[in-house]
Amino acid sequence: MEETSKTAETAKTPESTKNEKIPIRVLILPKFEVGEMSGDFAGEAQLYYEKYLGEGVAEYTVRGVNESSRLYVKDGVALYLLGMGKVQAALNTWAVLSDERFDFSNAYILSTGCSGSAAGSTVMGDVCLVTAAVDYDLGHHADSRELENPASLSWFRDSDFDDEAVRRLNPELMDRVWSIIQNVPVHTTEKTRAYMRQAFPGEEWADRDPGILRGTTITSDNYWKGKYDHENCIAAVKSYGCADPFAVAEMEEIGVFKAAEKAGMLDRVISLRDSVNMDVFVHGATPESLWAEKSGSAELASEDSAESADIFETAMENNFAVGDVIIRAILDGKL
Repeated sequence: MEETSKTAETAKTPESTKNEKIPIRVLILPKFEVGEMSGDFAGEAQLYYEKYLGEGVAEYTVRGVNESSRLYVKDGVALYLLGMGKVQAALNTWAVLSDERFDFSNAYILSTGCSGSAAGSTVMGDVCLVTAAVDYDLGHHADSRELENPASLSWFRDSDFDDEAVRRLNPELMDRVWSIIQNVPVHTTEKTRAYMRQAFPGEEWADRDPGILRGTTITSDNYWKGKYDHENCIAAVKSYGCADPFAVAEMEEIGVFKAAEKAGMLDRVISLRDSVNMDVFVHGATPESLWAEKSGSAELASEDSAESADIFETAMENNFAVGDVIIRAILDGKL
């Protein structure tokens, strides 16, 4: 594993650290970036990169599955793009945490990214402090067309998977984090407010500004959407007895949590997920219209997205506003 120096701005490893482990205080784990790491439309990593890394950052190649990704390190803060899906997230988290050049013994992990809102409770633009993750792919799934009652749940719990199907984060840490983030201001757009109001007419939960909430995330390698899977997720979270209700859906957190657990760090994991779309079909969208022939209007980061209206950019800013408070608290020794 060799240190890389891709640009003139990339700092070389200080001579004093070449034979010593580099201490990390905060490891930020976004999943993807839309374009460059700085200076253009921001994805999950850019705002964190620009604030805490940027000029003078050291870049390291890590033996993970993302050959193009680099571990960015500066002043005790590190950031790595994990990639999407549970397998990539788990393998790359483990690759970073097991890299012997770095000392993570006093580090917190901030896993961050976008997600889909649980209809009935969560609006686009919300930021969720994730307190548990459920692996939606474990258990039994049936095609609703083959059920005795097509309207019934199509997910069935299997107790053989119980040890692997859910991971809960440190409740004391979650309470401390909640105490410092619950009143952080977050924002929406007029277009997104109208989108939510029209999609769920007369529903008070949908006609509100976004905020900070606590909840359980559903992790699945399948990018699903629809009322039947939504009901399955509510049932799964209740079935496993998670402290907080189903709030968001995404594709990586259970993998991150399990890799952190293997490294002895699960009690120092914090997860933030901002919502950029809904977990059900709205405004007449269908699976075919969104996915069969994917167009620009189906891209979540598009300002004309059929799924996310124009909330993506604002949601990234909301996530960073909350994450920035957490990182500063860690670096100041207040968390």
